[in-house]
Amino acid sequence: IAVSLAVLFAVLGGMAVAAQDRFTVKVPNGIAFSDFRGYENWQNVAVSQTENGLKVIAANTAMINAYRQGTPGNGKKFPEGSKIVKIEWSAKKSAESPYFVMVPDILKSVSFIEKDSKRFPETNGWAFAQFTYDAASDTFKPSVSGTACGYACHTAVAKKDYIFTAYPLR
Repeated sequence: IAVSLAVLFAVLGGMAVAAQDRFTVKVPNGIAFSDFRGYENWQNVAVSQTENGLKVIAANTAMINAYRQGTPGNGKKFPEGSKIVKIEWSAKKSAESPYFVMVPDILKSVSFIEKDSKRFPETNGWAFAQFTYDAASDTFKPSVSGTACGYACHTAVAKKDYIFTAYPLR
């Protein structure tokens, strides 16, 4: 009985370790997944397609409101507290659709951008984080270090307040 109980506790303990709380994951020297709690309910900004994936870009209320007021095209910058998420999946052809359409398949990554000029003055107020998803273990892990990981790429759109994604007509 003692051996059976030991095996049972070992198995249950292993299951508890395998179940990851994604909100405990943090980029080393960077921002935490928990800073973006509720992102699943943010409003859609746009979708995009890469060679191997599909992405949805969503933003919190502060950023959506700025987009709707014409930012960054109106010459204004996004307000402090703006947050955006990019969720990327591999793509597959829909098996149900009667016409050709690509749909999300396996989650690949979740990336976050946050505007806080006091915390991140060295990157014009923006912090970046990316978490890769491992479907086999159902876990996220940081794929970058620090808060400046996306800044070099985003300098190409400095005139758009460092944000690539436009808010298309609806």
